[in-house]
Amino acid sequence: MKPIHNLSRVSIAVTSLALIATYFVPLWRIDLWAPQYPEGLVMKIWLSKLSGDVDIINGLNHYIGMAHIKEEMFPEFKILPYAVGFYIVLGLLTALLKNRKMLVSYFVLIVLAGVVALYDFWKWGYEYGHNLSDDAPIKVPGMAYQPPLIGYKELLNFGAYSMPDVGGWIFVVLGLVVVTALVYEFYFSEKVFDKKTLSKPIMLLAIVGLGTVSQACTQSPEPIRYGKDACEFCKMTIMDKKYAAEIVTDKGRAFKFDDLSCMVKYMKANKLNESALAFVVVNDYGKPGEWIDAKTATFLSSKDLRSPMRGDVAAFSAKSSATAHMTQFSEAEMLTWEEVFDRF
Repeated sequence: MKPIHNLSRVSIAVTSLALIATYFVPLWRIDLWAPQYPEGLVMKIWLSKLSGDVDIINGLNHYIGMAHIKEEMFPEFKILPYAVGFYIVLGLLTALLKNRKMLVSYFVLIVLAGVVALYDFWKWGYEYGHNLSDDAPIKVPGMAYQPPLIGYKELLNFGAYSMPDVGGWIFVVLGLVVVTALVYEFYFSEKVFDKKTLSKPIMLLAIVGLGTVSQACTQSPEPIRYGKDACEFCKMTIMDKKYAAEIVTDKGRAFKFDDLSCMVKYMKANKLNESALAFVVVNDYGKPGEWIDAKTATFLSSKDLRSPMRGDVAAFSAKSSATAHMTQFSEAEMLTWEEVFDRF
């Protein structure tokens, strides 16, 4: 049997080594949103622990009779670190020994692990959402609260979203690389295609996939779809780029506003501390559509600005730009972010 090509070997070795990162990042996450928790709640599942707002979620679930989530209820936490280590070693051995049979075995074991993991998660979710205490303060006949396996689901007044976190996406990339390597080794390499025609698809997939995962680790403001997105506070459609603003929580949830006054009022109404926000950004009046940090921006206040909800405050990236615009508006006043926050 022919040995594995070098391109496949390098790709498998790189993505297998990337599994080391799963010891330091969460594998899965479940996000919850409700009117009383606009910034959202999150539970993150790691190889050997849980993190996030587990205590708050347990307190809420108590009212509907769900068991408290504890790390002790997951025996998998004792197995997973060793299982991942096994897959790292097996991937490196497959690349080192250049053995096609090992490549097939690696693929089968990855698929098996994925199926078992998803079934195990579904089984836990089913039991957790169906085995309710008879002493629950709130009872809804016939209602179960099984969280979604993947995707979105409404549970009473909560919206629940379940999806892979950074570590989970690393496993997805590994699976895609191994599948691509199999196709290449057992199909394309037997055909008349040369290496230039194939354009190194496996290595490209590994680089793009791992790059996408690393990008997922970073948070950033979301682009506003003007004419489609609604202001989180006043619910009006956001139209004017010059006055739009946005906050992003440290959990990655973005809230968009059509006016600075709406953003400040929303922050105060929901008691959102700036320390719990990853971003507080506003549009540069002089360069509409360009985000600037509200904390470092310079603001102008004037009734002549006529912003959508009549907050009548505009932001500028530089004090010199704000000064240059002052002559265009009557009774213009220059403000800092702290002064803007106190005004509304």
